[in-house]
Amino acid sequence: MNVELFALCDAAADYNGKLSILGAFDAIWARTAPAVHPQCAVALRMRFSKIEEGNHKVRILIVDADGQEVVKPFETSANIKYRENINSIAANMILNLHGIKFPGFGEYSIDLTVDGKHEASLPLYVNQLPAQA
Repeated sequence: MNVELFALCDAAADYNGKLSILGAFDAIWARTAPAVHPQCAVALRMRFSKIEEGNHKVRILIVDADGQEVVKPFETSANIKYRENINSIAANMILNLHGIKFPGFGEYSIDLTVDGKHEASLPLYVNQLPAQA
């Protein structure tokens, strides 16, 4: 399995196997903490080889710098089935997030595991806006 794309973005959509993402980012800004981000999405595209056909467990976790969960982990599965005459297949997944509350400023991590193995991480920086003059 190969992670072809793993991004935090404003929005994502899957149109018949075509993954579209809008506004990839790695930082948000807020005046005070806790900071609430109204809406975003995690977009994921994984490629599986023919020998990996079958069910795969996927888990996405958002944690703070101390490893504490910010939201309940997202857990699902990808059931990979092949058609004839292809050697690999891509699976797209989108996790839409609404009203995520970050308890403080600092670095957070969005972690991806597939079948219990860590595959990728994305940093997310929650920054404080400077005071207005």
